[in-house]
Amino acid sequence: MTVTTPSVLFVCVRNSGKSQMAAALARRGAAGRIRVASAGTDPGTVLNPISVQVLEEVGIDLDGEYPKPIDLGTAAHADLIIVLGREAHIDPPPGTTVERWDTDEPSERGIEGIERMRLIRDDITARVHDLLDSLD
Repeated sequence: MTVTTPSVLFVCVRNSGKSQMAAALARRGAAGRIRVASAGTDPGTVLNPISVQVLEEVGIDLDGEYPKPIDLGTAAHADLIIVLGREAHIDPPPGTTVERWDTDEPSERGIEGIERMRLIRDDITARVHDLLDSLD
């Protein structure tokens, strides 16, 4: 019997904040039970420093990570593609399951800076925990 490791691709526009956070949180929580990647529909050039900072607050280091474009091979081999936020749009490969996480956007409530990013991190953390629970 062959057991395959499920794979999840997290996508946002810039791949500098939300999708990087989701991937890092999933990697830590999954402890090797799933393969995780992240990408952007219009990737930036550097990671969002506030995203990096709020992940460091919970013991996650993004050293070595950088914004990446969606790789069609990675997308085609993903069992699940999760699009974070409302701005990113993708044409998924046939047969690929896609979910959209309409993540909290504290700036709509006037919350900015590090507090905004902490709230986004906490929202994504809860969603990642639910995802990992559903995969078990």
